[in-house]
Amino acid sequence: MKHIIILGDGMADLPVERLGGKTLLQYAEKPMMDQLAHEGRCGRLITVPEGFPPGSEVANTAILGYDLNKVYEGRGPLEAASIGYEMADDDMAIRCNIITLEDGKIITHNGGNLETKDARVLIDYLNETMVKPINERERLRVGAPAGMGCERVKLITGIQYRHLLVIKGGSKHIVCAPPHDHPNEPWRPLLVRPVDCANCAVEPGRLTPQETADLINEMILRSQELLARHPFNIERAKRGERQANSIWPWSGGYRPSMQTLMEQYPQVKSGAVISAVDLIRGIGHYAGLRIIEVEGATGLANTNYEGKAQAAIEALRQDDFVFVHVEASDEAGHDGDLELKLRTIAYLDQRLIAPIYKEVTTWQEPVCIAVLPDHLTPVEMRIHVGQPVPFLIWYPGIEPDEVQQYDEVSCVSGSYGLLKLNQFMQELMKIE
Repeated sequence: MKHIIILGDGMADLPVERLGGKTLLQYAEKPMMDQLAHEGRCGRLITVPEGFPPGSEVANTAILGYDLNKVYEGRGPLEAASIGYEMADDDMAIRCNIITLEDGKIITHNGGNLETKDARVLIDYLNETMVKPINERERLRVGAPAGMGCERVKLITGIQYRHLLVIKGGSKHIVCAPPHDHPNEPWRPLLVRPVDCANCAVEPGRLTPQETADLINEMILRSQELLARHPFNIERAKRGERQANSIWPWSGGYRPSMQTLMEQYPQVKSGAVISAVDLIRGIGHYAGLRIIEVEGATGLANTNYEGKAQAAIEALRQDDFVFVHVEASDEAGHDGDLELKLRTIAYLDQRLIAPIYKEVTTWQEPVCIAVLPDHLTPVEMRIHVGQPVPFLIWYPGIEPDEVQQYDEVSCVSGSYGLLKLNQFMQELMKIE
């Protein structure tokens, strides 16, 4: 039995008054998911351990069966792996959004849906005008000869608004605010601060948490000065468009230590991950999965669903396990766009899940299909919510339960009940 997990990031939601009190999964047109739920078995899954933030880095790692207490190091190290940056032991890597600020508030976490080609120009500009002077200051501080590199900080281009900041000797013991959790809130109270830990041991060779927080906040403030006068933002302002006018680092950590899925589950001999998001590719990298890039995969509603479906089908011909991640619903939820989120659910259903199902049901070797989100991203809240998510599991010959359609309410009565964390992967791997 081969296995494929299809994950609609942030797809689950809360009841919406505008939809007659239904959730978006209850309201959306999704005949394929409903068919799989009717023919398969359903349940709910707790994807966020107690004490962890309800982010995709936590939830997706838990879904794949990892103990977050042992492997969690934040988003930064995972995204470093995805973009090919090999972390040194003394590196602290931290996710670095380019965001939009207006009137002293965070307006959007994505810089006005920044495109990668434009972001690369802005990151190059910041490396020259902000990072280079910081590193020169570090060279003078340690008394290194002129021309000798002293790279205290690096900014590395990722995808769209998602980038990477690496601080040599930085401390991970800082408190950062994920920008997508604070739309329309004042940004100054959300600046980085050290963890309140009077008994924390001093880490030899590293900056203190306070020094790390001060350095990051310096970069945030300086980036705002510099980006405000970049031609890209000047032109956007003339057109009345949102400006990409501040960096916002968050979720940092050191190099993680993770077993591969093949080491954890002997049923998995080889596997692949398909995603437009650096974070998910990074998880896949440490999980030992092949990273498959799909042309036109954007992380937004305009992503190449058909291309991802075909890539998943081809991967299943070769591998035992495939993880397909689609970001679009999460982005629509963060934007508070009800109609768009409904469309992303329908797109996932008809343009990705349906063609995969249609193909694999013709194969002699059976394929087990699992569908679920990682967390809730309610359109009326625009943030991640760590409530249990609905899931379905289907394979040829499965004895169905009584669930007739796939949504947050129907799956409560599913025969899998309420699973926690790695129990989902354990149940999935029992299906052979």
